[in-house]
Amino acid sequence: MIDTPPQVAPRSDAVVPDPSSRRRRGRSPSESRGPVATTAIYVALVLGTIVTLSPLVWNVLSSFKPSGEILLAQSWWPETFTLENFSQLLSGGEFPRYFFNSVVVSVAIVLGNILLCSAVGYALAKLRFPGRGIVFGAVLVTFMVPSLVLFVPQFVTVASLNLTNTYGGLILPLIITPLGVFVMRQFISQLPDELLEAARIDGSGEARLFFRIILPLCGPAVATVGILSFVMSWNNLLWPLVVAQTSDMYTLPVALTTISQAEGSVAYGPLLAGSLLTILPIIVVFVFFQRYFIAGIASTGIK
Repeated sequence: MIDTPPQVAPRSDAVVPDPSSRRRRGRSPSESRGPVATTAIYVALVLGTIVTLSPLVWNVLSSFKPSGEILLAQSWWPETFTLENFSQLLSGGEFPRYFFNSVVVSVAIVLGNILLCSAVGYALAKLRFPGRGIVFGAVLVTFMVPSLVLFVPQFVTVASLNLTNTYGGLILPLIITPLGVFVMRQFISQLPDELLEAARIDGSGEARLFFRIILPLCGPAVATVGILSFVMSWNNLLWPLVVAQTSDMYTLPVALTTISQAEGSVAYGPLLAGSLLTILPIIVVFVFFQRYFIAGIASTGIK
């Protein structure tokens, strides 16, 4: 005769999982909010978008208006559609020179930030050397220093090197930024050390390891640094205004401040047309690289 094991009665104090609690835990944040809260959030987002885009929309539409119609401001939509503002802006022959200067300065600053910030970020993330923590702390401290505090020392340095009114003077002070170093350091620190050790065992030097392994793996971070440095250099006004001492070295932001003063009044039509042509490259760059930009920001822990 086989003895059957005794039946154990379930404890009355045992906790039985509630299926509804599991369903509640699996809900998304939008499902956990009520319809009123969700509607209020969407309304706030729509209003914020309208407020943010209104100046841009007005700029675009007004650039196709005659100057007299811009000052009347009866409606946003142009009653008389014209390209006179753009032809007047481009006919003088100076605007293409300003655009060329902005392209040269911005491209050089972007390439410099990508290369130098990546190199410094790699050293701070993966190389062991005395004072590494102090160097990284100094990079973080620079975030708390206003840029205007460094303006006079930078200008004195550029002037002592006879780089005023040159491309070098416009580029060198911005060729590496603390934010770019921080972004690259945070991204590279997430790469596995085993990958680098395997490359070193195969005989790769640090330079080959950096250019053949590190940089190809840092696509999102490189895009983030590139976009940030491009926007910073393209929109920079104060530094080119001081360093560029003749009109042939002006960049677009500086040129917009001095555009078409006629009979003591500002020519708003060419000014708005120049503003539109100035912001178009930024919009194009962000549209093409926004996916990498968002991925780079998310991976580096910037909130």
